[in-house]
Amino acid sequence: MKHFFTFSETVQQLAEKAETRAKPYFEQIEKNTEYNQQKVLSAFIHNRIDEACFGATTGYGYSDRGREALDKVVAESFGAEDALIRHSFSCGTHTLGTALFGVLRPGDTMLSVTGRPYDTICPVIGIAGEKGQGSLADFGIHYKQVDLTGEGKLDLDGIQDALRADPTVRLVYFQRSRGYTLRPSLSAEEIGRAAEAVKKVSDAVVMVDNCYGEFVQTVEPTETGADLIAGSLIKNPGGGIAPCGGYIAGKKEWIEQCAYRMTVPGLGREVGASLGNNRELFMGFFNAPHVTGEALKTAVFAAALFEQMGFSPTPAVDEPRRDIIQALRLQNPENLIAFCRGIQSGSPVDSFVTPEPWDMPGYPCQVIMAAGAFTMGSSIELSADAPLREPYAVWMQGGLNYHSAKVGILRAAEEVLKRQSRT
Repeated sequence: MKHFFTFSETVQQLAEKAETRAKPYFEQIEKNTEYNQQKVLSAFIHNRIDEACFGATTGYGYSDRGREALDKVVAESFGAEDALIRHSFSCGTHTLGTALFGVLRPGDTMLSVTGRPYDTICPVIGIAGEKGQGSLADFGIHYKQVDLTGEGKLDLDGIQDALRADPTVRLVYFQRSRGYTLRPSLSAEEIGRAAEAVKKVSDAVVMVDNCYGEFVQTVEPTETGADLIAGSLIKNPGGGIAPCGGYIAGKKEWIEQCAYRMTVPGLGREVGASLGNNRELFMGFFNAPHVTGEALKTAVFAAALFEQMGFSPTPAVDEPRRDIIQALRLQNPENLIAFCRGIQSGSPVDSFVTPEPWDMPGYPCQVIMAAGAFTMGSSIELSADAPLREPYAVWMQGGLNYHSAKVGILRAAEEVLKRQSRT
């Protein structure tokens, strides 16, 4: 790197130690990546993907061969009965909202069993009492939650008690990733055990917000008992190539209901022109296992490096990975800002931009974000964001390739050390 980038002797020494510590964990990531890549390749071959699948449709989009084939590839790769993958989902929150509205009806209750959901989904549910925006609450759909245990684990007894106490619960909601918290992310196996506990006392639909978790393990929640999973294509399953979109996968009967919400009753998945986006969605999904592996290596390296610097990473270097997110407790807002500015300066796009905290729609406090990405808002590309509130942690994720992302992490470390030396 010395031919292109300059780092202090301190950062270089820390980086060497961090990479040595991280290498054994890289080996396990590579094994999972190979398995998942072969799984996706098998789905492409089994579903006879050819050049004709990449053709564009317009207007109503009837009989879009590529759109239909891609749904089958995604379903097979995720061990699901059916799937919807569309460029027309504007973001992960939109995709999740479509699934919630697809399943729930007036008088039903949604039960979140991972505590309060991520900030941007709360207005969709109407948790804070928002009126007139068309939330679930506006349609007479109720919300309850079961908090995680003090150790950040699923409270299986509490979940069953809540289901027995309220027969109107129609959907049990899991957020796999940690969001802006420091609790552990959920494995597919943990979700499977919880889904089994749900089914013992209820016929409620088990739905998982799978954002950031796709292809991290060799199984997905739909293979361990979830009825529905949903996520964003500018995260793991888009492989850094899909320019937008989302997916929903799971049981066929619920995918059909989601399709009617996605468009309109009676038409469902039969309409929706691909407008030439199929090629990028196919390429992105095919590339997703490899890119997810690169993002995981980036996260492990960051954990090892900042551990050497005296900060507390979560997950720790030697902890199992359940998503691509790496949280780093940086102790104060100044370190958060320095970290994000370092990440931005090591990005391939907008490296010259200086991130500043700002009031971001959907968030209750100022947030600073770094994202020098080819796709706006893509968090499979190296990015970092932090709400300026305690515990003063930054959440970073992504990295299209480890060797480039490593530079961004080192620049972030350099900026944090410089800030500390000035105080």
